[in-house]
Amino acid sequence: MTAPHIYITTTIPYVNARPHLGFALELVQADVLARHHRRIGDRVRFQTGTDENALKNVLAAEAAGVGVQEFVDANAAAFLGLAGPLSLSVDDVIRTSRDPRHRAGAERFWRACADAGDLYRKQYEGLYCVQCEQFYADAELADGRCPEHGTVPQRISEENWFFRLSRYAGRLYELVESGAVRIEPAGRRNEVLSFIAGGLEDFSVSRSSERARGWGIPVPDDPTQVIYVWWEALTNYVNALGYGTGGDDYERWWTGADRRVHLLGKGVLRFHAVYWPAMLLSAGEPLPTDILVHDYLTVGRRKLSKSGGVTLDPAGLVERYGTDAVRWWLLREVPRVGDADFTPERLVDRADDELANGAGNLVHRVVTLIHRYRDGVVPEAEAATAEGLDEAIRRAPGLVADALEDVDFRRATGAVRDVVDEANRFIDRVRPWEIAKTGSRDRLDAVLVALIGACREVGGLLEPFLPDAAARIARQCSAVDGRLPAPAPPFRRLGAARG
Repeated sequence: MTAPHIYITTTIPYVNARPHLGFALELVQADVLARHHRRIGDRVRFQTGTDENALKNVLAAEAAGVGVQEFVDANAAAFLGLAGPLSLSVDDVIRTSRDPRHRAGAERFWRACADAGDLYRKQYEGLYCVQCEQFYADAELADGRCPEHGTVPQRISEENWFFRLSRYAGRLYELVESGAVRIEPAGRRNEVLSFIAGGLEDFSVSRSSERARGWGIPVPDDPTQVIYVWWEALTNYVNALGYGTGGDDYERWWTGADRRVHLLGKGVLRFHAVYWPAMLLSAGEPLPTDILVHDYLTVGRRKLSKSGGVTLDPAGLVERYGTDAVRWWLLREVPRVGDADFTPERLVDRADDELANGAGNLVHRVVTLIHRYRDGVVPEAEAATAEGLDEAIRRAPGLVADALEDVDFRRATGAVRDVVDEANRFIDRVRPWEIAKTGSRDRLDAVLVALIGACREVGGLLEPFLPDAAARIARQCSAVDGRLPAPAPPFRRLGAARG
C-alpha cells in the first residue's frame, strides 16, 4: 500500500520588515505536523516562502531609501533564514519576485480563470488598506479604520479586473459545510459559513501599474495593470509545484495528494477559505483539504505586526534562550483557540519547569543511575512493571496523533509531559538507590531497564516538537562501545537569562 502523500504549507509573509514571532509560530506548527507525518510513515512536502510583490513592500523600500528588489531580497533572506534557528525541516521555498516558477504559474492561473469567463474589467471605487492589501466596505471598518491595523484606508478609484466570486457562493458553502474543505477550529469554519451566507461580491484582482509603481506581475495581455498581490500570492501553493512550468511535483503533491494542508493566521482566513477555493474551482483544480487556523501572538496584549511596529525577533530569542525553549513556548503556551501574550518570564518558566526540571532531569537521573550502579552498561533484563508509566507510554503515541489531528499542539505536548511525570514518579516511588542497598541485583536491573526505556520513549515522542533535544536524548540513551555516554543535562536552566 502506498504511503499517503501530504502537502503542508505556511502562508507566505510580506517582506516589508524583518520577521516577528507570529510567523515563527506558524513555521513551528507546520514543522511539527511535517515531522509527525514523516515519523508515522507518510510522504510529506513542507513548503514555505515569501510574498514580495506587494505595494507595502514598495512603500517600505522607498521609506528606507533603497531599491525595491534590494529591499525585498534582504528581508526575504531574514525570513528564510529562520529555518536554522528554529530547526525547521522545510523541503522547498518560493520567493514571488525571484522564482520563475511563480510568475509562470500566476500567468497560467489567470488565463485559466479568464477562459472560464470569470474575469472582467470595470470601474471601481473603494476604501483600500495598503497594509492589508485589500478593499474594505464601510461596514467592515472599526470607527472608519482598518480592523487589523487601525489605519484610515485610502479611497481609490480606478478601472480594474474583477473575479466572479459570486458565481461560486453555493458551491463554496456546500464544500465547507460538508467538511470536504475542513476548517479548524470549528469557530473559524462557522465564521466562513457566515461570511458566505451573507452574500459574496465579485472582487478586484488587479491594480493599475501606475499605482503599483510598476512592481508586480503584469496582467497577461494587459500591461496597464498588475495582478493583485493577493491573487498571485495565493497561487504560490501550486506554482511551487510546477503548475506553470511542468514536472511531476504538481501531480504528486496537489492533484494526486491525499491531503493538501494550509496553515494560516485568522487575519487571512477569508483569502484562504473563500477566495482561494473559488479561484481553484474556476481554474478547474482540486481544493485544499485542510485549512488550519491559529490566532495571534501579542506583546502587552497588542498584536505582533510588522507594519504596526509591534515586533519580537525570533532569531534573537533563539540566540538568547535557545531553539528548544522558543519552540516549546510556542507549542505549550499558545492555546488552540485564543491569542497568547508573550513575556520572557513565561518562556523561561516553561523551559525550566518542563524541560530542564522535567524531561532533562529525568534523563540525567536515569543515565547517572546506570553509570553509578552498572558502570554505564544498560543491563540485559526484562523491564520492571511500572504502574502508571507503562500506561502513559502505551497511550502517548495515539494521544499525540489525535491531538495533532485536532491541531491542538498544547494537548499533544501534554501527552509527552505525562510520560515524563510518570517516569519521575516511578523513580521516587521505587527509589533505585534503596534497591541497590538491599543487594537485589535483578530488581535493580529491571528498574533501570524500565527507566532507560522510558527515556528513549520520551526522546522519540519529542522528535516532532523538539528535534534538537530529541537527538541529544537519543545520544544520551544510546550505548557507545557498550556504555552510555557520561551523564550530561539535555537542557540548560534559563533562570539566569530571565528578563
